[in-house]
Amino acid sequence: MTKNQSVLKPKDKILIFVDNREFNSKVVKELARLDCIVKPKQLEVGDYILSERLIVERKTSSDLISSIFDQRIFNQLKNMKLNFEKSILIIEGKNIYCERNVHPNSLRGAIASIAIDYSVPIIWTENEKDTAGILYWMAKREQIEEKRNISIRGERKPLTTKEQQEFLVAGLPQVNTKISKRLLEHFKNPEKVFKASEEKLKKVQGIGEKLAKNIRKTLTENY
Repeated sequence: MTKNQSVLKPKDKILIFVDNREFNSKVVKELARLDCIVKPKQLEVGDYILSERLIVERKTSSDLISSIFDQRIFNQLKNMKLNFEKSILIIEGKNIYCERNVHPNSLRGAIASIAIDYSVPIIWTENEKDTAGILYWMAKREQIEEKRNISIRGERKPLTTKEQQEFLVAGLPQVNTKISKRLLEHFKNPEKVFKASEEKLKKVQGIGEKLAKNIRKTLTENY
């Protein structure tokens, strides 16, 4: 990763970078009403960059559930943590348990994993206006009160070998950080994880026949 480059902005003004896909949202319009400079960018990770160290991913209730089902949210959070020192998830909208026919415990488990396994704080907001207000005050705290710069790419301390191993194994299909740690504790290193047979993989708590097959298929199928 290249070193951060600070962005010049008017003194005592708040600048927020927003991903192009978010730029037409009501959140951005509300930020503009708060006298905030909002610049669209094609961001590699996250939706809103609030400082050189802080990035935010915004999910509506329905989008959150979809991203949990296809595991997209976990990859997004991993990439955010690799690039920024501080990552936050905003969940916006009505009760997530009313969105679709899904068992509440499945959602609770995923949310618990986000907060505990990924160490990403979760902020719940009612609507776009509420989200904009939270973003504004976090950015104000970072840029005005803490006098932090803002840049497109974050900079964090290098990952330890242990963290790199956890991220590497967590890149396997449907393997979150919790299961990644279990695999490494069982097999001792990533090489042994990648060489393990389906039968050996199934000996790890949380890995059934279907997941074991998917892991082996990902590791052995030609590109």
